[in-house]
Amino acid sequence: MSDSRRPGDRLDTPRSVRRQISWRPSYDTDAFGVFAERFARFMGTAKFLMWMTVFVIAWVLWNTVGPEELTFDEYPLIFLTLMLSLQASYAAPLILLAQNRQEDRDRVIATQDREAATRAHADMEFLAREVASLRMAMGEVATRDYLRSELRALLSDLEERDSDADDAKGGASHGGRE
Repeated sequence: MSDSRRPGDRLDTPRSVRRQISWRPSYDTDAFGVFAERFARFMGTAKFLMWMTVFVIAWVLWNTVGPEELTFDEYPLIFLTLMLSLQASYAAPLILLAQNRQEDRDRVIATQDREAATRAHADMEFLAREVASLRMAMGEVATRDYLRSELRALLSDLEERDSDADDAKGGASHGGRE
């Protein structure tokens, strides 16, 4: 008897698709990381520091020297302190996120550099072995100078034989005539 049920319908097999009980907001982590890097990069510029300084000075002047009926943050500037603390509380995690992403990129680059260095080292070792084998083979190969010296030695041997043969012919004919 064949089982007509699908494999996912069995009680001993977990379901492959699960329903989400509550709604969770979804966001693109890469886009958020890019935003964090841009934000951290902007906060590290002189332009940001200049505008932040101008803002704080304007705030302090408006609320200390300005007309009393238009001030909104009395001394000791509690609202300004709250705003700066809020900015710092958001800036610190964003800067850390940007640093973590940079560390990840640096780690990947370091791994690639190590792999490239390993390949280059292996290539250099291979080439060094090849050069050493060529040197050893060249030690066994007759060089031009060696061949010339051998040919000169053979030529001098042949000339000696010719002169010995000429002497032997000349001595035998001289001995026979006299």
